[in-house]
Parts: sequence; C-alpha cells; structure tokens
Amino acid sequence: MEEKDNLIQWIYASKNEEELEERYDVWAKSYEADLDKDFGWYGPIRAVESFIRYVEKDARVLDAGAGTGLVGKLLSEAGFTNIVGMDLSLGMLEEARNKGVYTQLDQMTMGETLRYDTDSFDAVVTVGVLTVGHAPVDSLDELIRITKPGGHIVYTLRPDLAEEGGYKEKHAQLEAAGLWKLAELGEPTQILPKGEPDVYHQVYVFEILA
Repeated sequence: MEEKDNLIQWIYASKNEEELEERYDVWAKSYEADLDKDFGWYGPIRAVESFIRYVEKDARVLDAGAGTGLVGKLLSEAGFTNIVGMDLSLGMLEEARNKGVYTQLDQMTMGETLRYDTDSFDAVVTVGVLTVGHAPVDSLDELIRITKPGGHIVYTLRPDLAEEGGYKEKHAQLEAAGLWKLAELGEPTQILPKGEPDVYHQVYVFEILA
C-alpha cells in the first residue's frame, strides 16, 4: 500500500463513499497490524465490554461496519454465536470472513437503506463507523428500524462529534419520539492512544423502545 503519514486521516479525508470503500479495500490486508502498531486500537474492546452487559448470548447481532471482524471475534470469544457482519468494503469483509465467527457477511453502506427486514436483530454494535468522513448521523434511523423493541444499539462516538456533528440533537429527537432511551454512556476514553492521543471516544448504549 502507498505509504501514508497518518492512515486514519487518509481514511477520514475520503471525498465520498466510493473513495472510502476503495481506500478500505487497499488497507484491508494490513489494517489490523497497522492499527495495533501505530494507533493502539481499543475501540472494539471498550464497545464489547459494554455490549455484554446488556445483550444475551443467544441474541442475533449485527456488527455494522464490521471491518476485518475485530468486534465479531471478541463477541465470539464472549460466547455469541449468531453474528451477522456488514461493511461497505469487500476487501474488509474478506478479512472478516477469515475470522470464522460470522453467520453471514453482507456488503452494505451505512447511511443508505439496509437490506434487512424491520426488527431483524436483537442488538446492533458499530465501532469506529459514526465518525469523520464515514456514516452520517441519519444512519441511526436504519439501525433502530432493524433492531427489535427491547433490543440494544451500542456504538462509539467522539464527544466533539456528539456536540457539533448533530448527534446530540438526533439522540434527543429519537428519545422524544419514544424510539429509544439511553441505557449507558461511557466515560471519555482514549481508544487510539498511540496515533491520536488527544482524541477521545465514548461508548453509547441505547435500548430500543418501539
């Protein structure tokens, strides 16, 4: 792969979904090694720690923006066996397939209508996807649609995006509509301590009401 000064910023700088998909395809083979060596990526661990407090092991789970399957692998190790993975990059999905933990893998794009029936999943987890240059805030509408009432949506989000990226307003709008309620908000945590030590993330857990 072409050498980049900062792979995360290279990804964030994608001009559209097509370029984002292409860049992840290029990065797929070395993605995990690069994140570990250059960034110290703790997002999947933090999200799964929260996830397992709310979701039963026999749940049907969607890993939305599954990437190379880091979250799916952790969920499998925690005892989850019915995990569906979805990502916009076929290259990343091929790496995820090698983990052997997903019941199916689908190429779809967050922010578009997802090809899943309403109330298809008991829970959804999405890590590092609701961020700069990636899925838009309106992605939450589709995640709610495909999650059963009583289920949970767990995701990571930067505090600055929560305040300035429309998430605070979206959270309030969905709560006022009676669609979900906040079950847990984690403390701001460094999840890329080597590469982006000044950037913090929080884990959100929402319970779906309708």
